[in-house]
Amino acid sequence: MNHTGKVDQDDIMRARNVLLASGRRTAREEVDAYRVLSQVSPASYLPLLARALQRLSYDTGRGKKHPASLALCEEAVAAARSIDPAEPARADVLYEALNTCQRELYSVGRRAEGLAMRAEMLAIGRAQAERSGGPVVKGLNQWAAGLSEEGRYAEAADAMTELVAAILPDGPRSGALAWSLLEWIAALHDAGRSDEALVAFEMLVSMEAAEAANDRGPMACHLYSLIGYAQMLDTYGRGEQAALTRQEALALLKELADTGERKSWSGYQTSYWAVLLYFSGAESDRPASNEPRPPSGAAPIEWSPDVRQRYFDSRHALREEVDTLAPRALEDPDQHLAELVRLHRVLTIRSAVYWKNRTHLFAEKVHSLFDEGVSLARRLSQQDPVEGTRTLARSLIDRSTFHTAADQLESALDDFRQALSYLGEAN
Repeated sequence: MNHTGKVDQDDIMRARNVLLASGRRTAREEVDAYRVLSQVSPASYLPLLARALQRLSYDTGRGKKHPASLALCEEAVAAARSIDPAEPARADVLYEALNTCQRELYSVGRRAEGLAMRAEMLAIGRAQAERSGGPVVKGLNQWAAGLSEEGRYAEAADAMTELVAAILPDGPRSGALAWSLLEWIAALHDAGRSDEALVAFEMLVSMEAAEAANDRGPMACHLYSLIGYAQMLDTYGRGEQAALTRQEALALLKELADTGERKSWSGYQTSYWAVLLYFSGAESDRPASNEPRPPSGAAPIEWSPDVRQRYFDSRHALREEVDTLAPRALEDPDQHLAELVRLHRVLTIRSAVYWKNRTHLFAEKVHSLFDEGVSLARRLSQQDPVEGTRTLARSLIDRSTFHTAADQLESALDDFRQALSYLGEAN
């Protein structure tokens, strides 16, 4: 049928019969029917067409994309744009269509267009917030993540600052605030706003401490926050404060090893660990200069599809690099051992984040990598007693947090104590 010409009455009748018929309709049948009827009654059927096109683009039941997924998503956006601007539902329908389409654009590498759609989503969110008087602007977090991937860290930090200011008055919200704080901290850090990043991290630590003390959040999340905060304090040359923070972490880890968590939690604390682990290694993870980098404080679900795919696929090449460099490091440690330790940590972190997001048995997949990392760092500490020993302490802390995430608390405590002894902080 020619969609730009006069609509055939038989087509209209068939479309209505499809929608009125008893039994389950396929997504394809709905799309075909709404394409016809949206020409007859745009106000009623354009929103339905936009949503049906999105459903057809991805079969949730089978977990598979339609072969023409991007074209369907672009058609959904066009349908949503065609809705009369006076229609109250237009903004929500267009936002959803843009959100689905931007993911598809990113997945095929059309990043500039994907980011442009995120900008349009943000504009819709701002207009809705202005009309409703609500403080939260929808789309800010996706916009910030997109900016961060492109290296536009100052803008990403501004966006996350705006978002956190809006949601902070509502409190922890059963842990939801913590994820935004992590993204905010990372954005501030990446933008070089060190003082603000430290204040934000202290805010996160205080919140997690209060949540754990009142049995509203896992003790493990408080622990991971303390360890991450100490690492950032070290990065910014505040070693004395970092040492005190690690002592707080040690006391908390002792309690965890003695009693375990006071309540049973859903397991999101391991996802929290994985994000902080990735954040802690982002400085030593050096992607090619022309490649976007995942936003360092965000969970992988917030990364754009192409960045996520590239990041996880890189594990195989990294494994080959590590295996190639290992014999060279044995022959000439002065030249190659430090780089081997760095590369191995990148591989370990990428593997841990990958397997954590795919199986509850992630510990079995990556335990050996953490052990290898500690062994390599021990060699480096013998070759370079100053920097190598600090690297060994860091590797032990990495493995300690891994053991905590895997509920191997005695091993976690042993590693953490060893790390503090190498840092001269044992008591």
